[in-house]
Formats: sequence, structure tokens, C-alpha cells
Amino acid sequence: MASFFDTSIEFLKGVGPLRASLLQKELKIFTFGDLLQHYPFRYEDRTKLYTVKEVMEEMPYVQLVGKITSLGIEGGGFKKRLVGRFSDGTGTLELVWFQAIPWVLQKIKPGIEYVVFGKPTRYGKTFSIAHPEIAPISVRNEKGGYLQPVYPLSEKLRARHVDNKVISKLQEELLRLAHQHLRETLPDYLLKKFNLIGKQEAVINIHFPVDSGKLAAAQGRLKFEELFYLQLRLLKMKLVRYEKFKGQVFSDTSILTEFYKHHLPFALTDAQKKVIREIYHDMKSGHQMSRLLQGDVGSGKTIVAFICKLLVVGGDAQTALMAPTEILAQQHYHSLKKYADAMGISIGLLTGSTKKAQRKILHEGLQDGTLKILIGTHALLEEEVKFHQLGLAIIDEQHRFGVAQRSKLWQKNSSTYPHVLVMTATPIPRTLAMTLYGDLEVSVIDELPKGRKPIKTTHQYDSHRLQVNAFLKSQIGIGRQVYMVYPLIDESEKLDLKHLMDGYESISRAFPEYAISILHGQMKSEAKDFEMARFVRGETKIMVATTVIEVGVDVPNASVMVIESAERFGLSQLHQLRGRVGRGAEQSYCILLTGFKLSAEARSRMEIMVRTNNGFEIADTDLKLRGPGDLMGTQQSGLLDLLIADLAKDGKILTQAREAAIEILQHDAELKTAQHLPIKNHLSSLRKSVTNWSRIS
Repeated sequence: MASFFDTSIEFLKGVGPLRASLLQKELKIFTFGDLLQHYPFRYEDRTKLYTVKEVMEEMPYVQLVGKITSLGIEGGGFKKRLVGRFSDGTGTLELVWFQAIPWVLQKIKPGIEYVVFGKPTRYGKTFSIAHPEIAPISVRNEKGGYLQPVYPLSEKLRARHVDNKVISKLQEELLRLAHQHLRETLPDYLLKKFNLIGKQEAVINIHFPVDSGKLAAAQGRLKFEELFYLQLRLLKMKLVRYEKFKGQVFSDTSILTEFYKHHLPFALTDAQKKVIREIYHDMKSGHQMSRLLQGDVGSGKTIVAFICKLLVVGGDAQTALMAPTEILAQQHYHSLKKYADAMGISIGLLTGSTKKAQRKILHEGLQDGTLKILIGTHALLEEEVKFHQLGLAIIDEQHRFGVAQRSKLWQKNSSTYPHVLVMTATPIPRTLAMTLYGDLEVSVIDELPKGRKPIKTTHQYDSHRLQVNAFLKSQIGIGRQVYMVYPLIDESEKLDLKHLMDGYESISRAFPEYAISILHGQMKSEAKDFEMARFVRGETKIMVATTVIEVGVDVPNASVMVIESAERFGLSQLHQLRGRVGRGAEQSYCILLTGFKLSAEARSRMEIMVRTNNGFEIADTDLKLRGPGDLMGTQQSGLLDLLIADLAKDGKILTQAREAAIEILQHDAELKTAQHLPIKNHLSSLRKSVTNWSRIS
């Protein structure tokens, strides 16, 4: 099976070396298998034939049968065009070509019956179709009767005359050859259980569906297969890790009890308690923990992380917490240091700007085991950072780190892998979590601490700026502080946005009586720290910033956030930014400022932000609007390299596929039974590097 689908694309009739090189560069099509899985992204309905009399302007396209009664060149210079009069007995319309005129004149002859397809446009009383698709009538097209696939293409391919027609022809030729090589990859009982069609039928009907019913069946089958093999791979990884990687056992809770009794300053929420129980169960099980902790901004993940650290310290081991930015690492360090100091536990901070002398002390403490908790950035991954015994590695805002970076932290122990807790304040939709983190256990903190008031969010237009400024003055007057967030640092010619420096000047003019801080990513660390410290102490009342404060320091007194040009931000980012306020007991506000002209998508983003504070609802909407790749960043693209499934729409299929994969691995993990032979055969034929196991190899 592997050898046929691994055949280089240049050996397909109609391709050759030049076209092969184009297909490789433009569409990443290297083999027969790649072409067969270059699926159409939409279909044009060729099942219906219209008459000229029935043509209306609002039709997206029409298919007609008739003859060209005359053909000639009209106009001159850049207005030169080829015009054909087309008639079917019910009326006449014009066919117009502005390009490739000699080629069209050579191909098309008056008096022959043609099938014509294209978008009708009205000029006065006459309809015309520009650059129509045109083919002599044949047995296949005389009754219409099929859905025409439309494939993803590039401008470069079109310029070299590799259009949709060419790709369709290549697919037809390939399907003719591939038919006998397409084996079933799913067991019979799964096909019956989920009412799925066979592999051969699915591949034929995804390219050339006879009708919409066959197309839906082909899509359903191929989506299930893709998601099934993806889940099988993730769950297999989970199973292997569970059996292979023994975990250090941390069951002593005496230090935890002391913390609860004497040092915990507030009552934990039920959601926090539930998550702590789940983590404790993992850490005393004897297996390595790999768990994802999801919690909305401000839900109390940091204190949960500290409680987990205490379990490890109680077992005489060390813990590390890695954060994506220096500001966030410092925030974690300062918020945990007061607890650690109260309990006599040594804690250190390691970032890129840690001085050499301080590093030496940290390294010594790590190696002799006296330093129990280390907080840091990527600096934790450096070769010279060696632990005496690392019991727990916590990774915060994990989607900002690549897989290779995370595994470096896990390999800091020579004997046993540390337990791993991955934390994120970016609520991840369930379908995305099952795909990106399907090999991890998932815990969710889905409730905010008591006494927190929901943030009031409003959407205002630029024209309301005076009213907004008056509101800000009233809030500063009662002792509050304000964030003003801008999307850019420097002026951009392309985007008509209020950039940061311009914003700083206009805020200074509008609020001459108040000191103002400024913060952006291009400032040096010391300058950032200085500005942030002034704001934390209340010396400045307004912080003008870019999105660096998205994961910034908590300032409980900052209770108002204004987001300028809010239409330029994605939903998840708006939600993350909004989470910077609402940290204290006072009522907090978020004001989304936009221009008046908004796209439908931008308007829907503003509406959902005003309507809800629920991060998971926001994340689900964001997934539907933007798709998974944009949401999670490029590090995860290997897992999200989906060919046909859509995580925003195919949640039900994903759930079915995952349940089927779980059942198989529970009862026949080695795939030894005869009924699972199709799965075993398919896996053995795959290239080892392919992350998406559904792929034809």
C-alpha cells in the first residue's frame, strides 16, 4: 500500500517534472497520496441546467446548454475583448473574454453545442458571462448531474495554466489508478456503529460526488477517520507514558495541613479544592502526572500551584515553575514568596536579567537541594540549571512554549521524570483541548473566588471619547487607577490606528492633573519595572500600554480598562486583557473603544464581550470565528494539521472518535484481534514522521 501512494507526483499522467515542481512548491503535493488528500474546499452545483430565459442577476452561477451563433473581437487597446453570442432557443446572452483570446478562438467554434458555466451579470437588458467555463456537450455533462469540486489553488498555479479543471483531471486519472490500492482502514463494526461508508466510496465521492447525500456521507466518513486516528495516537501516548514512566510518590500532607491552618489567607473555592484532590491523587499514584490545569483569568490557579508545590516540598524534593515572560515570572515569584517565607521554604527567581553572582547562589542551592522552589522564564532550560531532585515542573501559559522546550524541563532529572502540571488562563474549547492536549488529564477551575464582582463591559465609539474621559476622571476621583491599552507602538501606514505615543500625548492633554505611566515591549526591563512599580504604588493613575500587560502584574486598585481600537484584537486576547482588572473587591469596568465602521465579525466580537464574562463561551466563539491554528499559535500546528475535519464544527464526530479509540485501547491495546487488523495494517504502512495518522501514506 505504502509504495503506490508514495509514488512521486511527477509520474502521474499529465504532470511531469515542471508541473510537479509547481505542485510541490505551491500546494505541498509531493506524492500520489498528497494529491488524493488535496480535498476540494467547496462544490459548485452542476446538477441543474437553466435556460437563458430563467437567468437572473442574483444567481451565483448558472449552467446552460446551447450554441454560439457568432464570435468576434470588439474594442481596441485595453478595452479589446472577444464576444460570443450564445443562444438556446429561449433567449440570447453574451460570453466575454478579456484574456487568452487567441487560445479561446482556437478552441471554440460557432455552431457546436456547448455546456456553459459562469456568473451572470446584467448590462442594461442583456446578460453576459465573463470568462465562462465551456465544454462540448458529452454523455457526462448533457444532463448536468454532478457536483463540481473546487480545489485550493494559488495565483502562481493559475498563471501557469494549472487551474481547477487541470486539478480535477489529475484527480480523475489518479482515482482510476488508485482504486485497487485503497484499503479499508476502519473495522467493520465501527462502520456499522457510526453508519459510515467504506474508504473507497468515500475517497471517490469526496472528489466527484454524485449528489449532496453522497458528499455528506464521504465527508462524515473521512472526518471520523481523521479524528479517530488522531485520538488513537494521543491516547496511545498517554497509555505508554502511564505504563512506562513511573512517578515519584508524594503522599505526605503534613506541611499542607500547616499551610491550611496557619497561612492560607482566604477560603478556597469548591473548584480549587476539586482540582487539588485530582492532582494529589496523581502525585501519590506512583505514575508520572501529566495534567492540564485550565482556569479563567483570576480564578486562583497560582495558589493551587503553590499547594501542589508544598506536597513536593513535603516529600523533600524540588519544584520549578516556568512562565513565558519576565513580568509574569516576577509576579508569580512575589505572590508566592510571602507564603514561602512564612513557612520557612527557600524560593528563588531565575530570568534572563538575573545577575551572575545571584545565579551562582541559585545553582548551588538547586544542586545541593536546599533551594526548594524555583520560578523563572526560558532561563530554566539552560544547561547549567541542574536540580538535586526535581519532583514537579509547572508550565504557565503553556501554548507560548514549543513541545521541545517543555520536554527539556522534564529531562532535568536523570532518574525519574518529574510530575508535570501545565497551566493556562486561555480558556480552551473542549474540542481543541481534546485535540491539543488529548494525551493529558484535564482539570478545570470553573468558578471565581467569592466576593469578585463581574467586570462591567461596554462598547463605545470614538465619538464618545469625551464621555469616556469624564467617566475615567470620576473613577480616578474616588481613588481608582486606569489601564489604556493600544494595539501598536509605532504608526503604521496601512492601519489607521491611534498608536501608543499619540495616545500617550492625547491622554496627557486630557488629564493634565495626573501622572501617567507608559509600558511597551520595546522598553528595557529596568524601565518596564520602574514604570510598573510606580503604577503599583499608586504614584501614577493611568497606565498607557500595549498588550504586554496581557500577562502583567496584578494591581487590585486598577479597576478600569479602556481598550483602544478594540476591533483589532481577537476575542481571546480581549478577554485576557479584560482579566487584568477586577482583581480587587471594587466594581471594575472594561470599555471597548472602536471606530464606527465595523465588519460583521468585529461587531459580533464586541457583542459577546459585552454579553458575557465566561471565558469558555468566549473561546468557543473565537474558535468558530478564527479557527484553531490562529487560536493556539504555531507551535501546535503539527497536531492541528487537519485535512478535512474542522474542530469548530465537528465536535460531535470528535467525541465519537475519541470514545471509539478509548474503547479499543482498553480492550485491545496491541491491536491483536482480527477485527482490528485494518487499524494495525494502516498504522504499519504510515511514515514514522506523520503526526496525522489518518493520512494515506
